[in-house]
Amino acid sequence: MLSSLRRVFRGKLDQTDSPCEEASPSPSLKRQPTRTYSGIQVLHKSDHDEVDIVFVHGLKGDCLGTWKDRSTNEPWPKTLLPQEIKAARILTYSYDATVTGKGSLPSQNRISNHASTLLSALATLRQNDDTQRPEKHLQDIFNFTRGVIFLGTPHFGSSLAKIGELVSQSVGKFKWTNSDIIQVLNRDSEVLARIQDSFKALLIIRGTDEFNMIEITCFYEELPTKRLGCIVPKHSAILPGYTSIGIERNHAEMTKFSQTDEPGFVAICGELKRWIKKIQQPENNPQKNHAPVARYLIPYGCNPDFVGRSEILELLKTQLGHTGARSQRKAHFRASLHGLGGIGKTQIALAYSSWLQEAFENTSIFWVHASSVERFSEAYSNIAKECKIPRHEEPDFDALSETKAWLESKESGQWLMVVDNADDMQLFFPQVDDSPSSTSVKGRVLSQFIPECTHGTILITTRNMQVGSRLTKGKRPIKVGKMDEKESIQLLQQGLQQGDESEKDLLQLSSRLEFLPLALVQAAAFIQENSITVTDYLGLLDGSEDDLVELLNQEFEAFGRDSDTPRAVAQTWMLSFQQIERQYPFAGELLSLMCFFDRQAIPLEFLEFYAEEKNNAESNAKMRLVRSLGVLKAFCFIHAERGGDHNMHRLVQLVTRTWLMRKGAMASYARDAMLAVSDFYPYGHFEELSTCAAYLSHAFSVLNLQKVECDEDRLLRASMLHRVGGFFLFQGRYLEAEGLQREGLKIRSDLLGEEHIETKVLALDLSRSLRYQQKSEEAERLNVAVLQTWRRLYGEEDHKTLDAMRKLATIYYMQDKDGDAKSLYTRILEVKKRVLGEDHIDTIQAMEDLSLLLEGKEAERIQRHVVDASIKILGKDDPLTLIGMTHLSMTLYYAGETIEAEELQVQSLEASKRVLGEEHPSTTLRMMYLAQTWMMLGEFSVNEGTRHLYPDVDMFGDAKKLLEECVRLRTKVHGPDHPETLESILCLEKCQDAIERAEHLEVNDKTLGHNSQA
Repeated sequence: MLSSLRRVFRGKLDQTDSPCEEASPSPSLKRQPTRTYSGIQVLHKSDHDEVDIVFVHGLKGDCLGTWKDRSTNEPWPKTLLPQEIKAARILTYSYDATVTGKGSLPSQNRISNHASTLLSALATLRQNDDTQRPEKHLQDIFNFTRGVIFLGTPHFGSSLAKIGELVSQSVGKFKWTNSDIIQVLNRDSEVLARIQDSFKALLIIRGTDEFNMIEITCFYEELPTKRLGCIVPKHSAILPGYTSIGIERNHAEMTKFSQTDEPGFVAICGELKRWIKKIQQPENNPQKNHAPVARYLIPYGCNPDFVGRSEILELLKTQLGHTGARSQRKAHFRASLHGLGGIGKTQIALAYSSWLQEAFENTSIFWVHASSVERFSEAYSNIAKECKIPRHEEPDFDALSETKAWLESKESGQWLMVVDNADDMQLFFPQVDDSPSSTSVKGRVLSQFIPECTHGTILITTRNMQVGSRLTKGKRPIKVGKMDEKESIQLLQQGLQQGDESEKDLLQLSSRLEFLPLALVQAAAFIQENSITVTDYLGLLDGSEDDLVELLNQEFEAFGRDSDTPRAVAQTWMLSFQQIERQYPFAGELLSLMCFFDRQAIPLEFLEFYAEEKNNAESNAKMRLVRSLGVLKAFCFIHAERGGDHNMHRLVQLVTRTWLMRKGAMASYARDAMLAVSDFYPYGHFEELSTCAAYLSHAFSVLNLQKVECDEDRLLRASMLHRVGGFFLFQGRYLEAEGLQREGLKIRSDLLGEEHIETKVLALDLSRSLRYQQKSEEAERLNVAVLQTWRRLYGEEDHKTLDAMRKLATIYYMQDKDGDAKSLYTRILEVKKRVLGEDHIDTIQAMEDLSLLLEGKEAERIQRHVVDASIKILGKDDPLTLIGMTHLSMTLYYAGETIEAEELQVQSLEASKRVLGEEHPSTTLRMMYLAQTWMMLGEFSVNEGTRHLYPDVDMFGDAKKLLEECVRLRTKVHGPDHPETLESILCLEKCQDAIERAEHLEVNDKTLGHNSQA
């Protein structure tokens, strides 16, 4: 039994009502298997009635029993209501509300049939008793309806409708049923949606005149039934923007009262009394004759779930001149809201309109949909009709021109016009080459028809900042950004309507959805409809990018969104993509390209490279790039940083990729993105490290794209793998470098052949990565093969051959093949001295390599020369200089020159941390060297009292701390079982042993001293 109480008020009766037959409530009649449904019945009347109140029961209800408490014999509208409402004729309406019948057929009427019957019955009654006005037939009921009370009415359906439908179908095997009515109550019922749309339209028509507007109050159940729980939940029982009141009863009991002091009865009577008092006020109010009647043509009510945005609302009040008395306004004010689709612009405009309606009662509000020429014209026609602009019914009436003229005249009074969804620049400011038929009406553009006068204001919502700026005469649009944390949590709580979700989970969900209002509302709707938790939804977001986009594509019912506007976030943005692609083709190309880079700090030079590549001889590439980026920024799909780089919204990036995939354009733009990054990403030499680091995220973004089969694209990928691998090699991320290099080497080997020069270059780099990981056998094999190829192609003394020879000698050195290593190092030094000279940096490096295999003063002399020359040529912080300082410090260490060794090690370690970073293998190696020096100095201090460079340093204690840090960093980078990690652990153990020995010696010294004194 889903009950609604509808009250139809009429003017004061001039004639005495003719009585209608009333069904007897005798018990004998109640036991009859069938009932005669007689339509309108009079429960109470008097000679001075001024209004009619009509009670309409719901499904499975009864014209008397629905309103009767168990403890009474008569319905309360007949016994209790006349005590409180003195000037009302009280009616009840009977109809066949059964959905199953046994022995008799239930009515097969649909909802619309019952509605038509009700209107006809009311019209007939009023005509028969001479209360009919001189209007057309049923139109009278519409014109003189002043209020509607809904009691537990499922405006948006009931979750139990599905159950009811199944029951009606099952009992239909042995009973007659009417399941059509039950189907209407499904949440996804198209009929129910049409009923709601029609009812909203009716309210809009009547809402243009404050005196004639229909009052609405919705009552909802606060208690569940024992078996079925809540029959009609609150969100379905109320209408957004209208009064809602709870009754502390379940659905079956909320329409039954036995006493006048029951809270539910008091609340219902209070609403009726308020409405009747308003009706009884004189219709010819003298004050209203001096000012136009305010009209409210807003297609939506106020959103009850709207939260936050107070700063923007206050800013709108200032920009639109609504901060003081209206009489002080002497200028025309315009303001625009711009932001990403789904950011909440329309909701803010609705909230502002609601505030204005209360704050300035005499101000009309007109809502104009500006998504197309047709919608714009339709809105102006509605304004003309509702405001009864002269000639509006004539065939040749020019709605745009004459409505604008009327709005600019004093006859229109004070007004606010909301121009919603003004996204399309071509509709308002078409370019010269645009087709007039598609962007204007009879050769005139829409911007010409926006009125301008001192008594009217304009509020524009747009995704395109450029449109907003032009329509506000150059005034900077108000940017609507993402919600803050508090607002996002409140919005989710409103949508979920349950208090058992933690704020931590809600905040995490808000963050994952970028604090975007439409995405948050969409998520809340999905959670509600599928009966899952926020944690479950977060789990879905943790899936693939495709899963996330699918969630963003889910349709849902959104308050205050036009029926022509997609509800899903992804679909909303795709409409904008299509508009950009159609009107600004190069901007569409840039958006497509940028979605394949990392979304943050996209370098301008990537985009400039693409613009030059795609430029034709007739266009200015730089100007075209600036304008196209301006379009994307105007739609809030990207925003610029001070340095010229651009950022892209994460969700926009994912949806853009999906859009390209649907168009079949993924591969083309992915290749262009790879080309742009490849053109600017350097190999990874010291002087280019900052560029490598800055572009690394973009390199990985293009490398992580789905691999393509085209040979040219595969070779392009191999080039990127080689370059990024080189950067990782320099950073000491040897395992990651190896993985990239192996993939690149396979591509080049397959497509170019193993003997190709580019294949060999990559193989030589791979050998270095393997060497640093102690994989010397494979490293040697690769290096020897490259060296043989270089000797054959370039000769013995070419720099490529010498470089491969040097790398092989280093492998021999690590394998303790000192003879082989020394032979190669000596040969390299001889050639470089002769070809490059002794002062060339390559010659200096060759000297350093050879010094590792020398001893004593000879090694020290060469290494001092290497350090001095490196500082002079490269600077103190160059990695090659630091290597020379480290080698010299270790030579001094083993020679017993610990103080100078310590000084060099401290300097090189600090520089290494600064240049290479704490985790770099060279940095952790220097940590271990310095710790070993401090350990030696600590032992000297204990045994011989030797002073050192830093006498205040706790040698053993600081050595231990340094080694513990070294172990931690090496474990993090290499793992616990890596040889370098194990080496540092062994050194730490030796340090601990040294500390214990020192403590033992100190105890013995104290004991000896005590004994000698004794």
